[in-house]
Amino acid sequence: MSAEVIPFPQTPETPQPDLRTALGEVLREERREQERTLADVAESAAVSLPYLSEVERGRKDVSADLLGAIAAALELDVPTVLERTARRLRTSAGVQRGVRMQLLAA
Repeated sequence: MSAEVIPFPQTPETPQPDLRTALGEVLREERREQERTLADVAESAAVSLPYLSEVERGRKDVSADLLGAIAAALELDVPTVLERTARRLRTSAGVQRGVRMQLLAA
């Protein structure tokens, strides 16, 4: 007796942003709202400008200490940054589910 393996159909999905990407977006958005340059925030946080740029683009992980320094340079506390990041991730996931539900209902 042989069993046939039927592959589960793959559905195209917009990739959900990962934590690094969402965190970087939150930091960049705040910096731009404050009309500050990368150089200014990097200097205030005592990190290199290229490193901060990579963090904002979601290409580098950030330690808790460096996140604290960057948040402080932006006059934010870490919990606020993390709450905004979580909200961004939830919103993105909700949009994905909404699109999928609309497609299924069509």
